[in-house]
Amino acid sequence: MIKGRDKLGIVSIMSFIMIIGAIWLFAYKRSRNVDLSSSEGYFLGGRSLTGVTIAGSVIMTNLSTEQIVGQNGQSYVAGMEVMAWEVTAAIAIVALALVFLPKYLKYGVDTVTDFIERRYDATTKRIASFLFIFTYVVSFLPVVLYSGSLVFNQIFSVDELLNVHPLVAVSLISAMIGIVGLLYLLIGGLRLSAFSDTIYGVGLLIGGLSIPILGLIVLGDGHLLAGFETIRQNTPEKLNSIGAIDSDMVPWPTLFLGMFFNNLFYWCTNQLIVQKVLAGRDLKEGQKGALYVGFFKIFGALFLVFPGIIAFNMFGDGINPADNAYPMLVVAVLPDLAFGIFAAIIFGAILSSFVGALNATATLLALDFYKPLAKKNVTDNKVARFGKMVTVIVGGLSIIIAPLIAFAPAGLFHVVQQFNGLYSMPLLAIIILGFYSKYATAFAAKVTFAFHVVAYTASQIFLEIHYLYVFSVMFFIDLLLLWALSRLKPLQVPFELTEETNKVDLTPWKHRNWVSVLVILTVLGTYLLFSPWGIAK
Repeated sequence: MIKGRDKLGIVSIMSFIMIIGAIWLFAYKRSRNVDLSSSEGYFLGGRSLTGVTIAGSVIMTNLSTEQIVGQNGQSYVAGMEVMAWEVTAAIAIVALALVFLPKYLKYGVDTVTDFIERRYDATTKRIASFLFIFTYVVSFLPVVLYSGSLVFNQIFSVDELLNVHPLVAVSLISAMIGIVGLLYLLIGGLRLSAFSDTIYGVGLLIGGLSIPILGLIVLGDGHLLAGFETIRQNTPEKLNSIGAIDSDMVPWPTLFLGMFFNNLFYWCTNQLIVQKVLAGRDLKEGQKGALYVGFFKIFGALFLVFPGIIAFNMFGDGINPADNAYPMLVVAVLPDLAFGIFAAIIFGAILSSFVGALNATATLLALDFYKPLAKKNVTDNKVARFGKMVTVIVGGLSIIIAPLIAFAPAGLFHVVQQFNGLYSMPLLAIIILGFYSKYATAFAAKVTFAFHVVAYTASQIFLEIHYLYVFSVMFFIDLLLLWALSRLKPLQVPFELTEETNKVDLTPWKHRNWVSVLVILTVLGTYLLFSPWGIAK
């Protein structure tokens, strides 16, 4: 257990409470002009978000303490090859800005599954929606609360401050985060959380970068560059971002296949992420927000991956489990007076991921199940009220389930990480072919879903192959199966979007193309830097 009790004094606790309260008050004042009695106001912030608030919301929904601690733990073991999860995501985000978002907005959809219904049918939509909801409720929401609370307790020793068992402390932290998250959504909806996420995002960038900077200064006996040179001299192999072909982390061939397809699923078709971009006031702001996120993901590797390498050089190879590397580094280098501020940043990261998934779950349940299955005269206000009720129920269940994860079998988190593979590749194939084929059918989509679930499950049970390699093959099989079945049993009338149904201005951002090129060049430059042709050996 990592102990920071001595540093988390009264001043730090007070500063933590003041920061959390001030950010909530700021976000509340900025979000009061949205009508939360309407479904669009509650679920999509009234489609009023700008590029900066979209970026902040997406970034903070994506980031959680499990990611911050887990990826640094992986880099402690394997080095910079782990940065693939961050850096290569930027290319998929460019695809979101230039390809996926314009098409979603052209169809006038509120959710990713809305597009599936409009392009295929309601049954296919509900299959995809159920898989999203099941993943969020069973794994993502409780794991975010539990893992985040566990890390918060590791760094700040809440159990010792309260003189209780660590599991009790984790339960209390989970409940506090869950209750605050519920209040965020019930009082201000998506718009309130988006404004608070923007502030937390800036704090995470500054606070997150401070850890590797302070770590390098400590490692270099007071000199930043000397600390970096120490890493280059002692562990140059850990600066190599090109993983071995049989790596347990990120085999290099999967960068162009399985990892790329997984990124496309997560950033372009996952309701958890896409909902924040759909909440933009127009296409231009959505594209701005997405491309801002692209740059953040590239530079995010500096505090999501690089600190693990600093920890290896500072503490040696004796840290077990490796996930303790980041908490140990934080406690070792962070000044006493900064602990309250950093605690607020970590709290915000957990809160934002929880709120984002909770809002996405409520949106899917309300718009994909309640609204179409309820009486035809159901009002928009009733849909919003149902969404709020679901928010409370799902949030409460997550708070109850979260501490129970401590009793789950070892390796649960690894299983959860692979769980999305049950439906990610067929969902991506269905949406892409839905965009570009007039002949893709609902029957073929259903069969593809069913085939993939069986084939992917079998691969994980009987084959000892990295799941990113499995993704590399399964995406092409799913795409081919969907195309072939659609041709064998084609639509009698090819699909056509009969009318423009967009709800916002579809004028694109005039700088989108050159900014997208700059994002891609930055990705390539980052890989060149952390390679044998750059600073690695």
